[in-house]
Formats: sequence, structure tokens, C-alpha cells
Amino acid sequence: MSALQQLQDFLSHPKNQIHKVVAFNAATDTLLPFDFTANNTELTPTILADTTTFADWVDQKLAENKARYGIGGYNEHRTIYSRSAHFDATEEPRRLHLGIDIWGPAETPIFNFYDAKVHSFEFNDHFGDYGATIILQYQLEDLTLYALYGHLSLASLKGLKEGQLIPAGQQFATFGIAAENGHWPPHLHFQLMFNMEGKKGDYPGVCQFTKRATYLNNCPDPALILKHTFTSALL
Repeated sequence: MSALQQLQDFLSHPKNQIHKVVAFNAATDTLLPFDFTANNTELTPTILADTTTFADWVDQKLAENKARYGIGGYNEHRTIYSRSAHFDATEEPRRLHLGIDIWGPAETPIFNFYDAKVHSFEFNDHFGDYGATIILQYQLEDLTLYALYGHLSLASLKGLKEGQLIPAGQQFATFGIAAENGHWPPHLHFQLMFNMEGKKGDYPGVCQFTKRATYLNNCPDPALILKHTFTSALL
């Protein structure tokens, strides 16, 4: 049985309760899908070049649509990464997004969806990088799963220790401001991995398109978890 099938089977069993990653009431809150591909002609190079202007654009869209959060990004070929040389360090630029982003205010609380332990954490402090990052390790019966939480507040890393237990439903982090989250508008990058490939405190959240199949095989759709947060057709 594949790792993906094991994950799907675990999540489908009624006894395995999956908690919300962020606070959201499907009856009253609105979720806004964001498109960061070339199809979104509103996002001009001028907007993307300045983090404050980019953040103002995100805030404006959320306000116009009365949305609590913006969301999107898995398996999305994004033009926005041209704003950072961090994604152009190889011959083929990295543009394919491997996680789901939840866009919202700085200091938004983040909760653990299932019992886990801290695998690793790091302040990846480069323009366009994750900034403060936490990776949790989950044991779902026979399946080991990792979740990367990126673009966090620096305070989220304070007092953490590898191997530390984080109970299901516990708040353990918050969205970071631009100076702490890799210079992005505040949001959470949420990504799943079956294999960390020896990495600690970091794992690619964006890959080259030619490596798409390999990375998507290791990084399943985070909607498998987030649908328990949003219970929305958007996922």
C-alpha cells in the first residue's frame, strides 16, 4: 500500500479526530481562493517588488470579499517567486508550489491537527524564504508523516526542543510579520512530507517544474488535512 493510501485510510477512519489548523467557522467565515499564477494580471511587478505593497494588496482583497482568510497554492505554477533570487539559484527556476498557503493577519494562532513531536525548527532568514519554520512529526499508525509550518513569528520558536510533544489541538505558533517570515505578507505555508530526506528545519516548498512528479509524490495535497479546518468546497 502506498504512503498516500495509508494517509487517506487513516484520515477516513471516524476514530481518528483531526483538529483545525487555524480558527475557522464554516457557518460564518468566508474563505477566499487566491491565484498567484500568470493568470492573475492584477499582481504587477511593481506590487510584488515591495513587500508592504504586496501585503496591502492581500489585505485589500480579503477586506473586499469579507474573507477571514485567503487560501491556495498546492501544485500551482507561480510567477510570484520571480520576486526573490532565492528561487532562481539553479539553472531551472523553482516555481511549482508544494504546500497550501493560508493568508491572514500577523499573530493569527496556529493549532496542531494531531498529536506530534517537534522534528526540527529553524529561522530561515533569507528574502523570500520561510523565515521562522517548524516541522512536526506525526505517527499515524504505521505511517510517519511530517508537516512543515513556514512563515511563522520568531516567538513561535522560543523554548522549542526537538522531540518535544505537541498535543492535538494545542496552539504552538502564530503567523509572522514580514521581518520574521522571509519578507512576505503574513500567511502560513502548510506542507506535508512523507520523507524528510535527511533535512532539518527546512524542506523545499517550491520545486522546478521538471521535478514536479517526484516532489508531489513525497508531498501530498495538504487539503487532506485542511478540509477538516475549512469543510469547504474550495478544498
